Amino acid sequence: MAVRFESLSVVLPTLTETRSLTHTLECLVSDLRDDLAEILIIVCERTTPEALAAAEAAREKYPDLVQIHWQEKPFFGGAVLKAFEVSTGSHTILMAPDLETKPEDAKVLVAAAKEHPDAVITASRWAGGGFAGYNPVKLVANWIFQKSFAVLYGVKLTDMTFGYRILPTYLTKEIEWEELRHPFVLETIVKPLRLGVRAIEVPTSWQARVEGESVNPFMRNFEYFRPGLKVRFMRPERILKRRAGGDGEPRKD
Repeated sequence: MAVRFESLSVVLPTLTETRSLTHTLECLVSDLRDDLAEILIIVCERTTPEALAAAEAAREKYPDLVQIHWQEKPFFGGAVLKAFEVSTGSHTILMAPDLETKPEDAKVLVAAAKEHPDAVITASRWAGGGFAGYNPVKLVANWIFQKSFAVLYGVKLTDMTFGYRILPTYLTKEIEWEELRHPFVLETIVKPLRLGVRAIEVPTSWQARVEGESVNPFMRNFEYFRPGLKVRFMRPERILKRRAGGDGEPRKD
C-alpha cells in the first residue's frame, strides 16, 4: 500500500517523570510543531501525583496537542497499546519522557520518516553517540543480543531493542501485538520485518535517566528472547489481526 507522511502521533508512557516530561514536550513542540497530530501521555495507577500534575500542566499549556489517557492493560506494553488504539497521525513515534530517548533527535527520525514513509525508522545507540551511564555488564549483553538477532533476521540493524522509533500507524493498528512488558519494543521491529517492511536506522545517543528508576531490571532482559525467537519462525499472515468472524484472513479495513 502507498504510505505518505502526513502527521505524527507521539507516545509518552509516564510514571514518575516531571521535569523530564516537560523538557521532552518543549523539544517536540519547538522542533516538530507543524508535524504533530497529538502527544499522547499515557498514565496508570502507578503514575505519581507529581507526574500527573506535570501531565495536566502540559495539557493546559498545549490543549490542542496534549492528551492524557489511562491505560487498561498493564505494564509498558499496555501503555503503548492504549496509544496505538487512539492515535490518529499517519505515523506514530515511540519514545520515553525520561530523556533516555533524546528528544532533540526526534526531528532526525521524522526527517527519515518523511523520506521513507513506508519504513520503520528506528534510532540506534550503537550507530550514534553511544551510552552514558549504562551498566557495563548489560552493555556487553546488549551488544551480543543485537549482533545475534540481526543475523537471525538477516538484517544489518544494530539496535533492535531501543524504544525510540517511528512506525507507519497502519502497522500499529493491523498487527496483533502480544507482549506487555518491555520486550514489546523488540516486537515492534521484528513483526514489521517479518511482514517485509523495511527498517532504517538513524544515530542517537543514550543518557541514563535523571528522574525515577528503571522498571526494566537486568534479569528481565532475558525475556526479549521469547518474542525474538517466536516471531522469527511465525508465518507473516499470523502476525496480522484476524477478522471478527475468525476466518483466518487478515483484515482489510
